[in-house]
Amino acid sequence: MPLLGTLARLQAVRAGRAWPLATVRHRHLAERPLVFVPLTTAGEAGAPLGAMVGTDRDAPRVLVVPQPRDRDLRWEFLAELAACVMPYLDGFMDVVEPAERSETDPESGKRVKVETELCVDAPQLVVPSRAGVEYVRLLGRSMRFRRTAEEDPDHPYPVPTQVPLLGRWFTHLAERSRVPGSSMLLSATELLSRHWATGQSSLEDQHLAALLEWIAAPDGESGAERAVRAELARDGRGLLLVPPAGPATDPAFDNKLLAPAMAAFDAARAGGRPRDAAPVRRAEEEIRRLVEEQMAGTWRSVWQAIDLLRTLPPGERVEQRWTRDRWSFTGHRDRVRAGEPPQPRRDDAVTAAQKLAVRETEQARLDAQEALDDPLVMAGRRLAGEAFEGEVTEVVMEWTDSKRPSPRPLVTLSTQDVPQLAEAGGGKVFRVLDGKTQSAAFVGYLGAARPGDADDGQGVQLVLRLLDRMGRGREPEPGSVPEKGDRVCWTLFEHDARGGPRLPEPEATPWTHGGPPGESAGAVTADAVTDEDLL
Repeated sequence: MPLLGTLARLQAVRAGRAWPLATVRHRHLAERPLVFVPLTTAGEAGAPLGAMVGTDRDAPRVLVVPQPRDRDLRWEFLAELAACVMPYLDGFMDVVEPAERSETDPESGKRVKVETELCVDAPQLVVPSRAGVEYVRLLGRSMRFRRTAEEDPDHPYPVPTQVPLLGRWFTHLAERSRVPGSSMLLSATELLSRHWATGQSSLEDQHLAALLEWIAAPDGESGAERAVRAELARDGRGLLLVPPAGPATDPAFDNKLLAPAMAAFDAARAGGRPRDAAPVRRAEEEIRRLVEEQMAGTWRSVWQAIDLLRTLPPGERVEQRWTRDRWSFTGHRDRVRAGEPPQPRRDDAVTAAQKLAVRETEQARLDAQEALDDPLVMAGRRLAGEAFEGEVTEVVMEWTDSKRPSPRPLVTLSTQDVPQLAEAGGGKVFRVLDGKTQSAAFVGYLGAARPGDADDGQGVQLVLRLLDRMGRGREPEPGSVPEKGDRVCWTLFEHDARGGPRLPEPEATPWTHGGPPGESAGAVTADAVTDEDLL
């Protein structure tokens, strides 16, 4: 954890309330997000018990599986879930705008601009916690390979057309959530933890109700004490006053209320009674009431978290990351409409390496952009020696020795920070200039002082040579060179991450990494069916 984050947690412990980690919101929040609160059955991985889903906080759609061991009832639940979610996703697919993207010309191998279309907006799914994100991935895997009656008329257990389609979209959202900075599938606990520090552990922060008590406790009350009550307090029956945010349920609820209700449902169905029979209907309504009570508090908590995050202004570069999410959504829409097969259970070597490279690049870009958007985050980078801020004390104009001299002014900066610059000159530093990045070379320290050498509070003076963004003439463009008295912040990290080298195509991949594919590659590399595929 960064030092500033540790200090914020210590301050939260001292104050008994959450401490801010950011001054702006670093994730995109849609005007109309889809909130999804799932519950699963204990003892059987992935078996759905119920869900609340919808875009209206006052009118959620409640889905319940009265007997999760019945696979027919499970697939009824997933069909209803698809009927709720797919119209929301479809609403973004056909509202587009013209755009350009770079592609590789297969003949020349050069990057060329291609006219295309981009969805104006993209869907956003919000779940209570990180476990909910993982459950979306699990549901996607279980649904996307199911066969429909149109695809296989002889299949003994066909599913509605929208079920495998929702599986493909859930898989895409779950995969996209692993890309740092993406906002298409968000966890409420991780969103809050990114912007506020509490006095509890990161694992305890996954309890949404307790996390909210740290952040939004009423005036005059201790958030720490309220969080403990939210996490542990039980009533006279031994049931939690604040049910967990799921997808797992409280064991006491399972044993004392849910199990007897399901036993009554099974007894009512004994003898082959239809579900519309009065005893079966009453037993099912009781299960629905119990499950809905377990989810209702979490549903309200997710919307409270969204309201808290909306109080923060969005960061300047948040919209750039959301545009990349829109490209991702548009690309998957095109693949689905083109009739491409669903995502494989396991990626091949090249695809896996490409995904890893993208995530590493996006993490570096996210770290840089959050610091540039937020002075509080930049303060943490300065504290770590990865950036420095100071006042310009002198500017000396110099030029390159060439036929067309270019300006290379020397800028002297006085700073109290301790940047991790090399003793010898040559290291690069960067700053934002009119929305773009200007670079400079570190020349050296002025005088004998080095960071940390003196305790007189005067700081140090260092000399930088500006390298670019000053125009093409002999005289630099106005505003491109800082003036004496200006305060400037420079970073040791680049503002835009560089991508790595291109990976080979699957046909050119060495056999040590899964290629090239042979005639029997499909039979050799076919994925084995696992328990995850049979919810």
